[in-house]
Amino acid sequence: MESVSFNKINSRWKKRPVPRSSFPSLLPLSLVFLLFSLLFFVSYKHISSSLLGISKDSPAAQSPHRCKTLTSEKFIWYAPHSGFSNQLSEFKNAILMAAILNRTLVVPPILDHHAVALGSCPKFRVLDSKELRLSVWNHVFELIHSRRYVSLADIIDLSKLISASDVRVIDFRVFVSIWCGVNMDLVCPKESEKQFSMDDSLRQCGLLLSGYSGGLNDCLYALDEDCRTTVWTYGKDGEDGTLDSFQPDEQLKKKKKISYVRTRRDVLKTLGPVSATVLAFGSLFTAPYKGSELYMDIREAPSIQSLIEKVRFLPFVPEIMSAGREFASKTIKSPFMCAQLRLLDGQFKNHWKATFLGLQQKIEALQHEGSLPLHIFVMTDLPEGNWTETYLGDLAKDSDVLKLHVLHENDEIVTQTAKKLAAAGNGMNFGFLPESLDGLTKSCHPSLTSDILLYIEESICSCASLGFVGTSGSTIAESIELMRKYAVCSG
Repeated sequence: MESVSFNKINSRWKKRPVPRSSFPSLLPLSLVFLLFSLLFFVSYKHISSSLLGISKDSPAAQSPHRCKTLTSEKFIWYAPHSGFSNQLSEFKNAILMAAILNRTLVVPPILDHHAVALGSCPKFRVLDSKELRLSVWNHVFELIHSRRYVSLADIIDLSKLISASDVRVIDFRVFVSIWCGVNMDLVCPKESEKQFSMDDSLRQCGLLLSGYSGGLNDCLYALDEDCRTTVWTYGKDGEDGTLDSFQPDEQLKKKKKISYVRTRRDVLKTLGPVSATVLAFGSLFTAPYKGSELYMDIREAPSIQSLIEKVRFLPFVPEIMSAGREFASKTIKSPFMCAQLRLLDGQFKNHWKATFLGLQQKIEALQHEGSLPLHIFVMTDLPEGNWTETYLGDLAKDSDVLKLHVLHENDEIVTQTAKKLAAAGNGMNFGFLPESLDGLTKSCHPSLTSDILLYIEESICSCASLGFVGTSGSTIAESIELMRKYAVCSG
């Protein structure tokens, strides 16, 4: 979030001696001072209100009136963050939350990798929900105006969930168009528009939706709760209002000077009665931790078990899966194994030896069992130019017994798949779309081929009949394992 600064105007006053006999002359000066102070106070209040988006005459302050046209629909919005796998995990949780609360889910775009970071729940060091929502808002409009906006629904196949009425959805662009009253030419830039400066109405609408003006009566309910204070539950009798088993220890309290208490709260009892048109969460990421969950503990709720099973695995759209099968059958052309090697990011850059050891053992086992050469598809964040002096470099040299295959972002199959996705517009084919905004389906497609390399790589690895070796602790590896478990390559 960009901070707002006020530039001070420096003025110098020359101090003049006041004659003892001139006391009456001070009266006009004091009046001038009082008038100046009053004028400054009024101006300051006006400026502050405008910057915070709470001026009754500002465009953003009028947006709650627009939500009256949406009274038949109630929405849930949240702030995704981190890498794609974490964003997908949050999206699954959002689907469950929307179903429990009977709200229409605002489907977000895929954010750039780590463009928005939450922080650490176990360390009780996370971005406040308001800041997180505003960071997401700003980044989303960067994506829109650089024509890199790709909805999660463009990549993830929601057709079965939608057709079964398990969840109602609305594209983020459509939602913003309605709620903020944004001109479509502003939301969907033309090819000639190279630069973008968010206008006041969008900026102030972002502040409002992020919760910087507090609650907006029946229009917006912005939650401040996060993983430091709350664990959301559902249908667990007797747990609502009780303390969670995971709390900050005394050492952390003293070191960080914190006093957080984590309470388990039933999401339906707490938020079900909320009548606001828009319910805005911060992060919806959770994970098991020390016998509890970091933020959401709803995966065992009996009443939504059917939906839980459906969202446990959400496949890629057919365009991506077809690309993976095509690469396997027409480029590799033989049975192969897949190696997913995350070597450069975060904790993984310090564990090369362990990562390569698992791959080496798998290769040796396959060489002992089968015929040569052994085909290996490699997906890694280490550029090929840096493979020299690594185990990957050694494998590449041994071309008589090993055939390594890689996919590049400028390969024909990648660029053609990106174009097919842009033409399909899957994200705009589902959900709530008023007739007045029907033209949005034709004007919001990204003109640039999006970075879908990762998704096609995952689909290729799902087709590896000789096995898969992934990086321990990588959410990408977990995603591939899930795809292989559900046998998505076989169709």
